[in-house]
Amino acid sequence: MKNATILVTGGTGSFGNTFVPMTLAKYNPKKIIVFSRDEMKQWDMAKKFEGDDRVRFFIGDVRDKDRLHRALDGVDYVVHAAATKIVPTAEYNPFECVKTNVMGAMNLIDECIDKGVKRVVALSTDKASCPINLYGATKLASDKLFVAGNSYSGGKSTRFSVVRYGNVMGSRGSVIPFFMSIKDKGVLPITDERMTRFMISLEEGVKLVWHAFEDMEGGEIYVKKIPSMKMTDLARVVAPEARHEVVGIRPGEKLHEQMISAEDAHYTYEYPEHFKILPTINGWSNCPKRIKTGKKVPDGFVYASDNNPEWMTDNQLKSWITENKEKIGSI
Repeated sequence: MKNATILVTGGTGSFGNTFVPMTLAKYNPKKIIVFSRDEMKQWDMAKKFEGDDRVRFFIGDVRDKDRLHRALDGVDYVVHAAATKIVPTAEYNPFECVKTNVMGAMNLIDECIDKGVKRVVALSTDKASCPINLYGATKLASDKLFVAGNSYSGGKSTRFSVVRYGNVMGSRGSVIPFFMSIKDKGVLPITDERMTRFMISLEEGVKLVWHAFEDMEGGEIYVKKIPSMKMTDLARVVAPEARHEVVGIRPGEKLHEQMISAEDAHYTYEYPEHFKILPTINGWSNCPKRIKTGKKVPDGFVYASDNNPEWMTDNQLKSWITENKEKIGSI
């Protein structure tokens, strides 16, 4: 991506606030365009990059195809991070969730093909694997759209891939800053004492996107290997003295998260730091260029937060909180 022009949809969110400075430092791109609909977040983010003419800001919404058409002029690479993400919000506002997560994906795919963008990486979620909530269902639809975009593009050279990972530690609105904000009350709400979640840092998420750009042939879903943690253990680390109050699972919430289903296993390959789910269409799941050095996972393999062989320890989480205390919940 050196000397390239990169556009990030939803770029003022947690991912964009980490992706932009890391990518500027590693690749020195010609330009990074932050595309989002929240002018206040753009105003705040612009202050961090004042004087750096490599960073540009573009007000727009992925629902608006004409605005995307203009924003993608001269763009080489796109990271699609824009989404309606909060599970209860999606359950209570389903039409809005579909407009952003599904229609927005369709708009972006069309415009990236028409504008000759080289490569597109879309961010997915563990909730897209065997979804039980609308957010997960719309992200599964989005994943399928981006995978099929490689066929839909016809003779054009635009390639699309997806990265999938779990709960982003410390991101705005996530469980760690939430627990930290209320720990002085002495009571932390726990939806279910059995609940587990995957845990990933924003920096790890950015590196997975970089790897996808470098590795992709088109249509792959990259799944990062990351540790799991029980929510009761997380709560105990954040607030050792607080009492836990079981409040029940929220609408659309899972007990355990999953990133690779048994149905995906037939097309999934393992690598040292990640898995790749290959596309089932066009025989691409047998493509040597996509498989590369991967090892086929066993039939029936499931990658879920409760059967994960890797677990985050209390000390690991304590160290992470200490090292990242200043930015937890701020991006």
